[in-house]
Amino acid sequence: MTRVAVAATGSAALEAGLEAGAEGGNAVDAAIAAALAAMCTDPGVVSLMGGAFVNVWPAGSDPVVIDGNVEMPGRGLDVSAFGKGVRQVRTDYGGGVTIGAGHGSVANSGAVQALSLARDRFALLPWRRLVEPSARACRDGYRVGAAAALYLGLVRDTLFGDDPEARALVTGADGGAVQPGETCINADLAEILELLGTQGVSLLTTGAVGRVLAEDMAANGGLITEADLAAYEAVVRAPTMRAVGPWSVALNPPPSVGGPMLAAMLGELSRHESWTWAEVIDIQRRVLAYRLSVHDRSRDLDGDGHALLEAVERHGLAGLPTSASTAHVSAVDEYGTACAITMSAGYGAGMVIPGTGILLNNALGEPELNRLGLHAVLPGTRLASNMAPTTARSATGAALAVGSPGADRITTALMQVLGRGLLLGEDLQDAIDAPRLHVRFLDDGSPRVDHEPSDDIAAAAEAGGLEAYGYPGPHMYFGGVGAARLGVDGLVAAGDARREAAVGVSS
Repeated sequence: MTRVAVAATGSAALEAGLEAGAEGGNAVDAAIAAALAAMCTDPGVVSLMGGAFVNVWPAGSDPVVIDGNVEMPGRGLDVSAFGKGVRQVRTDYGGGVTIGAGHGSVANSGAVQALSLARDRFALLPWRRLVEPSARACRDGYRVGAAAALYLGLVRDTLFGDDPEARALVTGADGGAVQPGETCINADLAEILELLGTQGVSLLTTGAVGRVLAEDMAANGGLITEADLAAYEAVVRAPTMRAVGPWSVALNPPPSVGGPMLAAMLGELSRHESWTWAEVIDIQRRVLAYRLSVHDRSRDLDGDGHALLEAVERHGLAGLPTSASTAHVSAVDEYGTACAITMSAGYGAGMVIPGTGILLNNALGEPELNRLGLHAVLPGTRLASNMAPTTARSATGAALAVGSPGADRITTALMQVLGRGLLLGEDLQDAIDAPRLHVRFLDDGSPRVDHEPSDDIAAAAEAGGLEAYGYPGPHMYFGGVGAARLGVDGLVAAGDARREAAVGVSS
């Protein structure tokens, strides 16, 4: 048995992670088991057919990031196949978002490939053992969390109405949308998971599920081909490293957008001995303005990401020109191995792979990830991502895994939590619970400070001459940070009430 602290998205994910530790698995086993469970029991939020990044800092070794983000499909297709197969769905989510759904919105996924590679390199338990809790939850029933229920209540009819199989998965016992706490079963997915446990990732690529997916795409104007599924590989990358107070922090590197943005924010925040809300607002405004003008329209995310990091490293922010649906799991074990996994399926394509119970992503239909236009990049290109799973280690041997869902609020949420926890030395849970702000750029290009209740934040925005919008209370708009840490006080897990966290430490 290995003692492990886990911060997850719901009870099924937490139980899967703690169970892995109880059977002798390390933090990587726990995080993988919890991530798989989240992808199977958070319908509408995440899915096995999405993207993920796995940040691992093994005890006594160097940190690594495994990139399993979604990529542009369409290998072998004629040019006439592109620019089609997407329907526009207007939702009330996030104050009103129009998304692209349907077969043409589905990107080639890599989440399970990334988890499998992380298991092969860093975990201790067999793959089958890590998949079993998810199969059991889908077969016996899992409780739907508040975040999933809220989203599905807004989009069940408009997004999932065209696919009876998908609609059944997001419909409650009373015939309406599933309610928070309601128990759901996904028998088809339970059977697929049992096969996944024995056959491995090939089931979803060159195996039976992959073949069904490719056939369904070809018949309905989708872009994913058998060549796409066979060609996908998770990529091992060296993380972007930053010193934040007494901590060394390992961040998601380019071509991810979220990691470089967080690196820039933390680097500048670290220049201030005791930062103020005015400085937080100024840092966010300048970094996010740069993102809006460069990264959101970039055709070379890797090159532009490294250019941002180099400019900030040399000159500070003076060197800069002036899905919404994600989930996160953090785990740290008693030996100091830390693992942070962030995963996303976008807003969902509104359909399943026929007969499998697996909901599909809509990454090609997410407006914030496709600023260049529909199907504008070449097949095989990794898409942009806000995901920023992070690990850290202090000179005293303390270890931390942390991350958050929340689209472009991922970086701003983590900036503030890490700024409090690593720079100011605040208690981990207190740092997560503290009020947050996010500098949002409106359609006319002007910045606005969105914030939770805080007279100090409101005063800082007013002093800076910026419009402000105050939420009446803590809100899931500002992310859902989950963190696990090993320190002088032992193993600790802390979660965010904004997204109904599930945290625990194995005994």
